[in-house]
Amino acid sequence: MADKEDFVGKYLTSNFLIRLLLRNFFKCVERIIYDIDFKSVLEVGCGAGFSTQYLKKIFQGKNFEASEYEEELIKEAQARNPDLPIRQESIYRLKREPDSFDLTVVLEVLEHLKDPDSALKELSRVSSKYCLVSVPQEPLWRILNICRLKYLSDFGNTPGHLNHWSKNQFIEFVGKYFKVKKIKLSLPWIIVLAEKRN
Repeated sequence: MADKEDFVGKYLTSNFLIRLLLRNFFKCVERIIYDIDFKSVLEVGCGAGFSTQYLKKIFQGKNFEASEYEEELIKEAQARNPDLPIRQESIYRLKREPDSFDLTVVLEVLEHLKDPDSALKELSRVSSKYCLVSVPQEPLWRILNICRLKYLSDFGNTPGHLNHWSKNQFIEFVGKYFKVKKIKLSLPWIIVLAEKRN
């Protein structure tokens, strides 16, 4: 049977190193947005709601909503975040008015999409001010997978990862629809805060 990406394992693991990497990741998210002005936030592609639990703490006092495409995942996300509005919608066609959220957040989603360009364009449509996005840093991501003897037959590529960006490539990609404001590297991820172009 082919390997499949484990989307929730990293949040449930007792592995000290993985837990440390996750803590550092969300600390970087918190640091990258600390000095911007925003009141409303939409997390797109919240999956089973684990990232949403972290983000709720960071976005305390903000109008925070989430969305996910997969219906089964929405049920899990809602169970983990019963106080949060979570809608079913596609990142390619969000059921939101233009400029309806000050900040859109998309964590570890773009690498899975067949058309990340259209997704980024849609995020720009619903964002009034900012977009926060993260993806695995390549080729580091694959190298680390190979070091831990994972996905060797695919040269370390995680199943389902259709897009691969280095830091500079990702900055250029985000720059199509946003003005890149801040970049943070949190091993093994790239985190970008970008401002909507006028």
